[in-house]
Amino acid sequence: MTAHPISQPKDIEPTTDAALSDASAPPDEEILLTQDEADELAGQELRFKVGNNLKYRRLDKYLTGRFSHFSRSRLQKLIVEQGVNINGRPAKPSCKLNPGDRIDFILPPRELRELIPEDIPINVLYEDDEMLVLNKQANLIVHPARGYKNGTLVNGLVHHFQTLSGGSDELRPGIVHRLDRNTTGCLVVAKSDTAHWKLSRQFADRTVKKTYIALAHGVPELTADRINQPLGVHPLVREKFAVRPDIGKEAVTFYEVLEAFHGYCLLKLDLKTGRTHQIRVHLAYLKHPIVADDMYGGKVVYPWQIENRPAAPEQPLMARCALHAWRLEINHPTTLERMHFEAPLPDDMQTFLDALRQWRKK
Repeated sequence: MTAHPISQPKDIEPTTDAALSDASAPPDEEILLTQDEADELAGQELRFKVGNNLKYRRLDKYLTGRFSHFSRSRLQKLIVEQGVNINGRPAKPSCKLNPGDRIDFILPPRELRELIPEDIPINVLYEDDEMLVLNKQANLIVHPARGYKNGTLVNGLVHHFQTLSGGSDELRPGIVHRLDRNTTGCLVVAKSDTAHWKLSRQFADRTVKKTYIALAHGVPELTADRINQPLGVHPLVREKFAVRPDIGKEAVTFYEVLEAFHGYCLLKLDLKTGRTHQIRVHLAYLKHPIVADDMYGGKVVYPWQIENRPAAPEQPLMARCALHAWRLEINHPTTLERMHFEAPLPDDMQTFLDALRQWRKK
């Protein structure tokens, strides 16, 4: 195979070896190759050396940082299949790097980017020629992402609807905003490119009003308040977010306690901003995590716990994050009419709420 030099990061001095590039720029500042460049060189060998500015010493993390369009699991597989050498020797994903190490890297081909239509149930609250409003069910990822190539809402959309907006990503037709996998409720989908742009602008300008319902552990001291805490990526866990006063982005959530129970509460939440995991992180910050939100400290709840009886082998009352996108207010992209949508509480949350009203009423 022929080794191809990588474009020099701007802050790196050229090396004497024309086929060797210094890859020492921090991964969050510069990526070695764009997706298009990676596609052109797919299947060929790249050679570069590790510089002094090492953010990640472990090989798989280092490569994931430098080639962000490849998933870590895919790079780990490549390493295991002897597609990566360090100083001329096969490497393991956990191998520790040192400044000056030479990495020979066979660039994998681009992952298949094809949407496969699937007959996934879609609950439509509203539809016209420009837009859809859906009542998203639980345990459904909105669009394909790392590790999830099918079984998403988008796979269902391309099966059920002939026209969807193109958007900025071929794997996300129609998608204007997202809900987390286990969050249910109102979701807007664009059916034309013009609608996509106009709807997206409303989210960016914060003129969309989003109201959520959540069932949380404990009862806040204040029956209504504003949570104003900046959010950013968790410093240790890549998939999580956290309150980050140092580097976080503005995040504001307004909450109101609708009903208080012994050990639990029903909350209404309005968002000024729309950060990833915003409600989940803010409620965890208050020490009142959402029920069954295991990522942020919530616990699965069983009937015997609510009814204060001995533990028994039974199905949980609430097994997924109890968060529901209840109401949505948005301007129609063509008529500009202010439109209001409401998604009824899903069965599992309603059943849990009924149990709280029966057994845990204050």
